[in-house]
Amino acid sequence: MLTTHLVIALVALVVIGGATRVMEAGLACPDWPLCYGAFLPGRQMNMQVFLEWFHRLDAFLVGLALLSLLALSLWGRCKLPSWLPWVSGLAVGLVVLQGILGALTVTGLLASSTVTAHLATALLLVLVISALDQGLAGEEPSGPLPPWWFPLPVISTALVLTQCVIGASMASQWAVDQCFTSGELCEWVLRHRQFAGAASLSVFALAVSAVLLIRSDVPIRALALSAAALVAFQVTLGVLTLRAQLHLPSLTIAHQLVAALLMAHLGALCGRTLRAWRPASSSMEVSCG
Repeated sequence: MLTTHLVIALVALVVIGGATRVMEAGLACPDWPLCYGAFLPGRQMNMQVFLEWFHRLDAFLVGLALLSLLALSLWGRCKLPSWLPWVSGLAVGLVVLQGILGALTVTGLLASSTVTAHLATALLLVLVISALDQGLAGEEPSGPLPPWWFPLPVISTALVLTQCVIGASMASQWAVDQCFTSGELCEWVLRHRQFAGAASLSVFALAVSAVLLIRSDVPIRALALSAAALVAFQVTLGVLTLRAQLHLPSLTIAHQLVAALLMAHLGALCGRTLRAWRPASSSMEVSCG
């Protein structure tokens, strides 16, 4: 299904972007949208140039796929959920914003605020498309969910996204490296560690609530447990990354991969929850005259 492949492609895009930053390849292509004035640079190609070039190529393909999704949702609007064109349009708007931020990242010489906004937009795209995918695919909810459940995935998602943005701001300023070498920007490292507690607890509480109290929807329980496992793994990676003092790029890239996967799981939880709240029968077809 197109939306499932889009979730995978967006997670890959976030990871490639993280690898590009860690390998200090963000300015490997000094111009935009081309690279050294060409679609495929030849003589200048090396690992850093390849990472930046492939990151742009992946983003371009994702943009085309999202435009295709919007076109298909408009073309089949009589048979598809009425909300699909709106959410698809939102995703296209986000990918356009992402492209603008990507250009500003290069022209602004990796300004911290732009790099942070670039990653935050990418994670929002993962969240939106994952929720959309869950809203379209999978088995129908077997029964209504209790009213108290509905705000829980939203709260956890907001906290985790905020934690990711703090982490992105910290990383874009190379705060960990500066904290270890000169004692500067340590407040960002501390802020990231402190907020991680609140975000982690919210996801663990979500998982416990789903296991103990949500009996009518097996996918929700599975998604909540998977999200909790990802949080535990993410905390472990964060500790190892700090202990390694950023000398192991693979740990930093894995940290960003797990963040993207966590956002995908939370997005799926939100989509599944909204689907249970608003049954498919009430939103499937619109009047086409």
